[in-house]
Amino acid sequence: MKSTILPIALALMLIGCDQEQKKEKMTLTYPETRQDETVDTYFGEEVADPYRWLEDDMSEETGEWVRAQNEVTFDYLDQIPYRKDLEERLKELWNYEKLGSPFVRGEYTYFYKNDGLQDHFVVYRFKNDADPDTAEVFLDPNTFSKDGTTSLATLSFTEEGGLAAYAISEAGSDWRKVIVLDTETLEQVGDTLVDVKFSGISWKGNEGFYYSSYDKPEGSELSELTDQHKLYYHKLNTPQSQDKVVFGGTEEEKHRYVSGYVTRDDNYLVVSASISTSGNKLFIKDLTKPNSEFVTIMATDESDTGVMDNDGSKLFIVTNLNAPNRRVVTVDVSNPTPENWVDLIPETKNVLSPSIAGKYIFATYMEDATSTVKQYDREGKLVREIELPGVGTASGFSAKKEETELYYSFANYITPGSIYKLDLDSGESELYYEPKIDFDSSEYESKQIFYTSKDGTKVPMIINYKKGLNLDGTNPTILYGYGGFNIPLTPGFNVANAVWMENGGVYAVANLRGGGEYGKEWHIAGTKMQKQNVFDDFIAAAEYLIDNNYTSSDYLAIRGGSNGGLLVGAVMTQRPDLMKVAIPAVGVLDMLRYHTFTSGAGWAYDFGTAEDSKEMFEYLKGYSPLHNIKEGVEYPATMVTTADHDDRVVPAHSFKFAAELQAKHKGEVNPVLIRIDVDAGHGAGKPVSMIIKESADVFAFTLYNMGFDELPSK
Repeated sequence: MKSTILPIALALMLIGCDQEQKKEKMTLTYPETRQDETVDTYFGEEVADPYRWLEDDMSEETGEWVRAQNEVTFDYLDQIPYRKDLEERLKELWNYEKLGSPFVRGEYTYFYKNDGLQDHFVVYRFKNDADPDTAEVFLDPNTFSKDGTTSLATLSFTEEGGLAAYAISEAGSDWRKVIVLDTETLEQVGDTLVDVKFSGISWKGNEGFYYSSYDKPEGSELSELTDQHKLYYHKLNTPQSQDKVVFGGTEEEKHRYVSGYVTRDDNYLVVSASISTSGNKLFIKDLTKPNSEFVTIMATDESDTGVMDNDGSKLFIVTNLNAPNRRVVTVDVSNPTPENWVDLIPETKNVLSPSIAGKYIFATYMEDATSTVKQYDREGKLVREIELPGVGTASGFSAKKEETELYYSFANYITPGSIYKLDLDSGESELYYEPKIDFDSSEYESKQIFYTSKDGTKVPMIINYKKGLNLDGTNPTILYGYGGFNIPLTPGFNVANAVWMENGGVYAVANLRGGGEYGKEWHIAGTKMQKQNVFDDFIAAAEYLIDNNYTSSDYLAIRGGSNGGLLVGAVMTQRPDLMKVAIPAVGVLDMLRYHTFTSGAGWAYDFGTAEDSKEMFEYLKGYSPLHNIKEGVEYPATMVTTADHDDRVVPAHSFKFAAELQAKHKGEVNPVLIRIDVDAGHGAGKPVSMIIKESADVFAFTLYNMGFDELPSK
């Protein structure tokens, strides 16, 4: 069992007593973590896994370990004098009205709103010809559970708006329940569907809808492998046990992810099927013909391809096949394979994300991780470029074909999200909603720079801070990254980060390889045997911040979640000297076993697996955070964060990593803690009250271990 020393500056400091003489110390004793003799053999090499028992999320021993670790962690956090001040300021700044973009469904206009500190956004509605001030509550997720841990995950209306199906998540789990409402009476229609996972809800008329799920695991539903996804059709007012499998479920060909949706004219069912998080096969079925068969659009999973819309038999398809930055093509449904595709909006140097609104196609492009938007007609002719309010992220350019206006949102790292109404024919925007928040964006700067990674690659990073920042190397800095799964990090406002900057902090976001900022090639450059590029990019970002005196190693924290948790774990074990604090959140930290849990096998496109080959095993083991903690190394102050109901990246990753780090790290100053939320999952649907507490704890831990005895702004 290891111990460390926690210096705590108590009230004596505030009455002028000598700090060095009066500072007390408290011995921090970690819980005893049993080690067993589990050993796996990969290509003749034995690899010990002494904390394998922590993978059993159903065992009392694991539960007791969680309780003991949380007790140590929260006892430590309780000693930080300004932790409560941070929490109160977070509540204060968070407490402003937030509005989502309105959308029309049938006779009503719906929108999401949060009064301020509500745990979840509430769905409101008003009659289309009525004043928005007459809006009434349609669905309030804050009533789903007393503690706020049940959230609204999906909401889908029939074309006429008379019925709505919504999915709920309990305790943050990816397993959902689906409930159908009559939108006039607000009464439930039929039974509640259960055990639905990784699913949309797509209506076929008013009779029923399509959804996706897996067979329920026989063991723990939070950690057992799920790898046979199926598309079902549910007919209203019939038992779920009678739901028919429409696609998938055959032993000849398994798909880990299957989704289906019905075109707006109710004529076609489009199905996407894939074995990983990248690449999909694509099929279409004519619903106007009884017993029609699926027709193949894409027979292989070498691209990411989907049907956007249709005009009769004419399909509008978005694809990165032979176009890493994506393009829009058209084809007739009678012969829809790639050799018959015709470019409508060709590929450009920037990544395309198209959407349909009215009689137009809106092409949103990423230019160095920020948005530009162009409007096209349905023949592919450029109508105009949309003038945006500034440099940042614009989203929401969608509306039904008969609509003549849409609502889109705009935000960046220092500008809270506002909503604009766009006239589709004139292209003119007007401000529809601007939040009233106690944060003056004009006092802050958001600056994009490009730095050079280890192999010479230019990588963008956006650095955010209060104007007048003194570049003396002493600014507390959080460097955030992700770098995976073709997912881009684009500018967006976050109340917690605003509080960090208020207190003199720098918040920097690096757009690493592996992400989607520059299309498929940028993504591929950070996968499998090239994954080290992602870590090198992050290390180079940290070095840029240090070399340019934004901060120094004593004032730098690195943070990331999920795949970003892997990023933090890998970088802190490769370069423990580079940062003072590390915050790996819900991270993929055991790279030899990640694919054996829940849907983890689907991540192999990005990571590869230890069973693929000896070379792949050695590469994974070479950077796997769990397997690269060395005895006697002084690691940065670390607070691992996870949740007991995370069934996306199971908490065993974090449990084993924290146990190994506590056992092996050197030194009596830098603590190694794990903070485990109870009745929470991977992050989606987490109640605001829980987010605020976690943010306060992360910031307090970070600043305290950088040596701040009071908030830097004071």
